Parts: sequence; structure tokens; C-alpha cells
Amino acid sequence: TIVFNVIEGLVSVYFGYTDETLTLLGFGLDSFIETISAFGVLQMITRIRLNPESERGIFEISALRITGWCFYALATILIISAGINLIKGNQPESTFAGVIVALISILTMWLLIHYKISIGKKLNSQPIISDAKCNQVCMYMSVILLITSGVYEFLHIPYMDILGTAGVVYFCIKEGREAFSKAAGIHDCCSSESCSS
Repeated sequence: TIVFNVIEGLVSVYFGYTDETLTLLGFGLDSFIETISAFGVLQMITRIRLNPESERGIFEISALRITGWCFYALATILIISAGINLIKGNQPESTFAGVIVALISILTMWLLIHYKISIGKKLNSQPIISDAKCNQVCMYMSVILLITSGVYEFLHIPYMDILGTAGVVYFCIKEGREAFSKAAGIHDCCSSESCSS
């Protein structure tokens, strides 16, 4: 997950910036934030493997809080940028890269979800299963990117990029809220005490 998110982030940010595609740019920045969260999950799994009865470490909690603030910051930046684009009437040069990135991401997330759930069940590991469910959010964002990028690229319907950005903002706020909930030990949609990272 970490390796894929870094590669996806670099590619998405590059094409999002060069093609002036705000949805793809936001999607790429989201991938980097997900990487911070993934490091927290890695730390958690390592801790549980070494000492199943151990309490959450400060690194895990800090990673969640940093992730939450990053999601909120990204949502704010995207809202401001979308507003500027709407006022100025800016449109992407192309959204074809968004279509390709989204298709690869959807396939990868589907595979990650499938294998994480399979391995989690074999190891009786709720943290891995919960992390797999969190990957579903990434897949939903990929679907938003695919639809808005595809519609704009092939039908040239204006402001689809801003609509896609709104979808990314929604999930950024949702994930930010969940990150803070997990940091506080509160059970949420894809969190439990054993999946607090």
C-alpha cells in the first residue's frame, strides 16, 4: 500500500499540475496523506506481532492526528482552488491521465482489499481486515476520478473537474474526521481499538 501510494501520488500530482486538473492533483496529494496513515498501520501491526497485549504507541496516535490535519488542510486548499477555477472559468487541458490513473487505482485497490481480507481472515487479524475496509474509501475516490475525468475528456462537459474536486473534498473531510476518531480510540466505520492506526 505504501509503495503504490507513493508512486500513485507522484504520477497524479505531476499530471494534475501539468494538465491543470484539480481533481487529479487532489487525488495525488491524498495518496501522500494515505501513506502517512499506512506507516501508522505498519507500526501498529509490527507492535501487535511483537507484543499482542501492548498499548498504542505515541507514533501511532501522532500519525493519525497528522493524517487528520493533512486531510483537513487538503480539503481547504481544494475548496479555495475550485472556487478560483470556477470564478475564472479555468478548465483542464486534458483529463486523460486521470482516466488511466483511476483505472489502475481501482484495480489495485480491489486487489489490496481482496488479499488483505483473505490474509486477515487466515491470521485472524482484525487490524488487517479493518485496514482493507479503509481501502474501499480510496476505491470510491478512484471511481469519482474516473467518472469526472472520463466525462470531461470524452464529452467535454464543462466544470466536471470542479465536480470531481467536490467529491475528493467530501472524502478528505470524512477521512480526516475518522483519523481523529481513531486517534481518540473511538470506534468508527473502519476503525477499532485494534485498528487504531
